[in-house]
Amino acid sequence: MNDLLPHLARPAWLLLLPLCGWLLWRLWHRKRRLGRWQALLPPAFQPWLLSGGRGRQNRRPWLLLGLAWLLALLALLGPGWQHLEQPTHQRSDPLVAIVELTPSMLAADLVPNRLEHARRKILDLLAARGEAQTAIVVYAGSAHVLVPLSDDLATAQNLLTALTPGLMPEPGQRADLAVQRALELLDQGANGHGRLLLLSGELSPAEEDGIRAALAERDNPLLLLGVGTPAGAPVPLEDGGFLKDVSGGILLPRLASEQLASFAASLGGGYASLRLDDGDLASLGLLASAGERRAAAERLQPLARWADQGHWLLLPLLLLAACAGRRGWLFAFAALLISPPPAYAFDFADLWWRADQQGQRLLEAGRPAEAAQRFSEPQWRGQAYYQAGDYAAAAAAFAQGRDAAAAYNRGNALAKGGELEAALEAYDQALRRDPQLAAARHNRELVAELLQQRQQAAAEQAASADQQAATESASASGGETAAQSAQRSPGSSETAPHPQAESTSSATTFGSEAARHEQLGQSPSPPQPTTRNADARPLEQGEQRQALEQWLRQIPDDPAELLRRKFWYEQQRRQEAPR
Repeated sequence: MNDLLPHLARPAWLLLLPLCGWLLWRLWHRKRRLGRWQALLPPAFQPWLLSGGRGRQNRRPWLLLGLAWLLALLALLGPGWQHLEQPTHQRSDPLVAIVELTPSMLAADLVPNRLEHARRKILDLLAARGEAQTAIVVYAGSAHVLVPLSDDLATAQNLLTALTPGLMPEPGQRADLAVQRALELLDQGANGHGRLLLLSGELSPAEEDGIRAALAERDNPLLLLGVGTPAGAPVPLEDGGFLKDVSGGILLPRLASEQLASFAASLGGGYASLRLDDGDLASLGLLASAGERRAAAERLQPLARWADQGHWLLLPLLLLAACAGRRGWLFAFAALLISPPPAYAFDFADLWWRADQQGQRLLEAGRPAEAAQRFSEPQWRGQAYYQAGDYAAAAAAFAQGRDAAAAYNRGNALAKGGELEAALEAYDQALRRDPQLAAARHNRELVAELLQQRQQAAAEQAASADQQAATESASASGGETAAQSAQRSPGSSETAPHPQAESTSSATTFGSEAARHEQLGQSPSPPQPTTRNADARPLEQGEQRQALEQWLRQIPDDPAELLRRKFWYEQQRRQEAPR
């Protein structure tokens, strides 16, 4: 019998049962009032005249109402007859790598410098972790996300290659801000679970206090990987000198191994000095096998709750509700049962990744058109549209940005789409926002040159058309054909300009422009073809297409410039945000 009795998920709703019973009793015994007719008619006539010829009231609605209340109350109780058992899917061993990006990372005590060794170590870590979720945060005086939680090695490698201390908008060394940003990533993408790996040469007392405060109420372990040597080395500058401290002496960054090891031990974490092999990662426990991570991420465990099956009681409740209304509602309810259920666009990936993360994964998988539908951030959406070849949509997405990088990207999209005048305006806007943006100035010169060539080709084409029309008019007025004129004047073809040759020149000029527009997404109306140019046009268009491709390759697509603008924009937003 105990197996037949349901388990009630919300038994507190039973408190409404006495109230529903009292209300139903009141409705059952209430006197029917029909307005002023009760005062006008004698009491002996009222049961027959006011109740449809019968001496009693119809209490069927109150029975249906009581049944509906009962069904609704049982559904609210949440009855269930079986336990739930489902896999507890978690992100596979989430990890956030935090990389110091200060000028000290250019010290040459590790050849060629510390930053290069840190970059290679992270790439080795990403390759060893495989499908495990890994994020990368860089910091100097501010902290910024380089790669969100992802398992894509190609994107991380591309962005890590572009890292230099010059990308950071704020000087200084604030590892505590980087730890806070890493914890935010874990909260957003891994429900707060995961580990932190900090690559640095030393930490100031202020940084240690900030990290302790950030990890005070967290169970995320902090692992430290020391970068550098105890002897240290100067930091070379581009002009041939060395970086100096505030007193004017040459700065000599050193690896504080004992300090970092003591700090990691106080937080319950681990420390290792960076090595050329994988021994440092293995000592920190970062080289677990893929099978171990998969087993930890997909283990089954029974959940201590019952299945709520009260929703099945809503079907008879809806039927009663339809019968209680107008008679036509019952047929509408039947139509709802016959019509197919609506389809909901739900993807299983929505459970694990945000829309921007899904878009990034699709973009990395070579599906930019689908990625553009996922991205909510306009600049990423514009990048996806750009790679998909939808330059108009890319320009519209980039137009939502307010910084110089957004205007620069919009100019590139407009140039690809053939809107050269609008591209010039976008480049001018980017230069107004940042006069030092050399890439925008370079692209503007290229687009201006292409626009000038197009205008010259159009002018030559118009002049050739006018001359050809004048020649045909003169020939018609003379009452003779060109062939007759040639028969009577054999030497005239050598002295007078031939209309066919001029048309060929015009078509040749247009061939260059048509090839350019073919690549940029436009197709201007072609002039009348000639017999002489029919065989040469494919060759000319091929040469022009190659020239255009070489011109397009001159447009810089350096991730370092994009990262610099992104970090600067993020820092500006943080400084302008109200506190």
